[in-house]
Amino acid sequence: MSWSIKDEVMEMKQPFTILAVDDHLVNLKLIEKSLSKEGYLVLSASNGPNGRSLALAERPDLILLDIQMPGEDGFEVIQFLKNNPLTASIPVIFLTGVSEVHSKLKGFDLGAVDYITKPFHNLEVIARVRIHLKLSIATNSLIAEQAHKLRQITEAQESMLPIPQEHPDAKFGVYYKALHEAGGDFYDIIDISDQIKGYFVADFSGHDIKTSYMTASVKALLAQNFTPVYSPAESMKMINDVLVEILPQGKYLTSCYVQLNRDTSKLTVINAGHPPVVYVPHNGPPALLSSDGDVLGIFKDAQFGITRIDVSPGDRFFIYSDGLVESAENKITWVNGAELFLSDFVKVSSLPVEDAPKNLIENLFGKAQSDEAGGEKLLMPEDDIVLLCVEV
Repeated sequence: MSWSIKDEVMEMKQPFTILAVDDHLVNLKLIEKSLSKEGYLVLSASNGPNGRSLALAERPDLILLDIQMPGEDGFEVIQFLKNNPLTASIPVIFLTGVSEVHSKLKGFDLGAVDYITKPFHNLEVIARVRIHLKLSIATNSLIAEQAHKLRQITEAQESMLPIPQEHPDAKFGVYYKALHEAGGDFYDIIDISDQIKGYFVADFSGHDIKTSYMTASVKALLAQNFTPVYSPAESMKMINDVLVEILPQGKYLTSCYVQLNRDTSKLTVINAGHPPVVYVPHNGPPALLSSDGDVLGIFKDAQFGITRIDVSPGDRFFIYSDGLVESAENKITWVNGAELFLSDFVKVSSLPVEDAPKNLIENLFGKAQSDEAGGEKLLMPEDDIVLLCVEV
């Protein structure tokens, strides 16, 4: 479906709604009379609490707010409005009889867009309301356009990510969630042969627009270099050499590449500064396949961690980005996060491989944790998440 700024503007409600908050009823009547004649719908409140309630319930297009009111003054009201995501973007014009500069500056610091000095003239109120509604329309349209463009980038980025139905022989399930519009995490499945599959997970530094465009370049590098001709370590070195040349300064990516040969039952893990693979044997205790390695894209002579193990049918392994097991808020790093949540990986290992990633996410982030105060809070992802579950 096509989209344009015109569509966004046409969807805006008409007439425009103005909320006036003033403890002087005469002022409210004057504002209502003058603005109603101009085609605006005017709502009135004679005190701060009622003004806040109306603002939340009606979401007006603009608020005229008196500073000096008994009880809750205009400064307290605007602080509440700007701290609430439902009302934070509504432009607020202060009505003030105060001429001191510091009061006006305080109003601007709290988020007011303008002020009108009492006693006010009707034409001034109309003019200031009109100009700030125009600015609000322009700003909202710009935000909507930018959000639309970012959604297109997100959709384009996600369209490059493979899904299990496209690679039935790879026997994997996946969970992917970008915290921002331009995600920094990326994964790919490489069909080296009928029985040899490659699984690649990477985490780019930064989450800007440039990062999303790098996904296509890395995907092309994987297809070109992960072939039967080269060993996994040789392929990773060649990819690193190219990335050193093409990545902008300061950009890099952590990554983990796992190559599974189902003919020989051999698993090879190449780690480039990435969290360890979680290996869950069909019959046996789980293990972390940890190996130190340099990140991709910075060092020309980078060294990567290499792990090789024998596997059996029914074994599973999990490759993921650090957003799955890391939490700055809870002081959990990916170094110990995987070990801390190892039992959660085991719990989902008997589920269908396509369902295991989603269930693991629900287990990790869908349960409440006790905080220091004795209450409970829900753990929330703090970064992008990629989680691959692969069955041998």
